[in-house]
Amino acid sequence: MALLNRTITGPEHGGVLDPIVTQFLKEIEAQNAPPLETLPLAEARQGCKGNILPNGRELESLAKVEDRIIKRDGGSFSVRLYIPEGEGPFPVLIYYHGGGWVLCGVDTHESATCSLANVTQCIVAAVEYRLAPEHKFPIPAEDAYSALQWVYENAADFEGDPKRIAVGGDSAGGNLSTVMCLMTRDRKGPAICHQLLIYPVTDLSSFDRRSYSEYAKGFFLTRAMMVWFRDCYLWDEADRKNIYASPLLAEDLSGLPPAHFVMAEFDPLFDEGEAYAERLIEAGVSVKFSQYNGLIHGFINRGSVIPHAKQAIKEAAAELRKAFDSLG
Repeated sequence: MALLNRTITGPEHGGVLDPIVTQFLKEIEAQNAPPLETLPLAEARQGCKGNILPNGRELESLAKVEDRIIKRDGGSFSVRLYIPEGEGPFPVLIYYHGGGWVLCGVDTHESATCSLANVTQCIVAAVEYRLAPEHKFPIPAEDAYSALQWVYENAADFEGDPKRIAVGGDSAGGNLSTVMCLMTRDRKGPAICHQLLIYPVTDLSSFDRRSYSEYAKGFFLTRAMMVWFRDCYLWDEADRKNIYASPLLAEDLSGLPPAHFVMAEFDPLFDEGEAYAERLIEAGVSVKFSQYNGLIHGFINRGSVIPHAKQAIKEAAAELRKAFDSLG
């Protein structure tokens, strides 16, 4: 087993929820709302926005914010470009939002993406990929790849540098980021210099790991929600084992770009993120593993109330700048 070198933030030995997180979870419990996965789809989507947007709408100023449309296979989706102050060409981070491939969108994640653009001094291209269950696998993944190709081919039109492209995302978006690295390697597509993986989903074939058992409910993201997300996203059992849905199952992870993991201790996804990091190291990929003890899934979008979220953004930006600077 590869030796995983961790950077730990919070209590060194873990096991204790951050007081701010504890209060947040109490507030959610007091709402006595029905489980998200039991709601009609439209209501679930609206509830997701309501849980995220009130704490994340103090957006940082940027030089420009532009929406572009990408057409693919008779459909279309958008990419929102967050362009910082300064003189380009800027490196580009393509960001895929979380929400189980079913919920959320570019708007719900603007707090993090705006901060990443400013702190990193890069363009963030946030992808509004089409959502399941209306658009099941592999459509969101193929939208994500089309966005990568579009950024590479059109970067000069928005002050971007096509030679310095990274991918990143949280949760389901972290999954899409891992998949983009595999896809572009396998298809000999645009080069990716770095992958920012914020509590990524890496294995949809099994929910039997320790973290799924210990944090099955009561810590914001639940096991039942993940089952619902998976059933909305994938068609069948075969899809669960497809490496472009479950990258942890890929036999060969060599030749992938350096990865920075941002993981929350009290997260059902912790163990599969850890397992993927180990697999990358074994394949010779450079890995930084940042473990945030006391925190839960989704913390990156709550910078206005969870101080460690801003620290995680700064740490992610430092790793991105290092990757971009290595390319000149």
